[in-house]
Amino acid sequence: MDIGTVRGLITGALIVLFLALVVWAYSSKRKEQFDRAARTALEEDDK
Repeated sequence: MDIGTVRGLITGALIVLFLALVVWAYSSKRKEQFDRAARTALEEDDK
């Protein structure tokens, strides 16, 4: 294996990881958690 093949494999793995992260972030299962996290900054000021 030469360096070009290694770089190509690393690039491919990073693209797959990035796409998995995007799917995870936009999953409908996570919406409630992200909504709660978005409200925490506003709720802490009220205390």
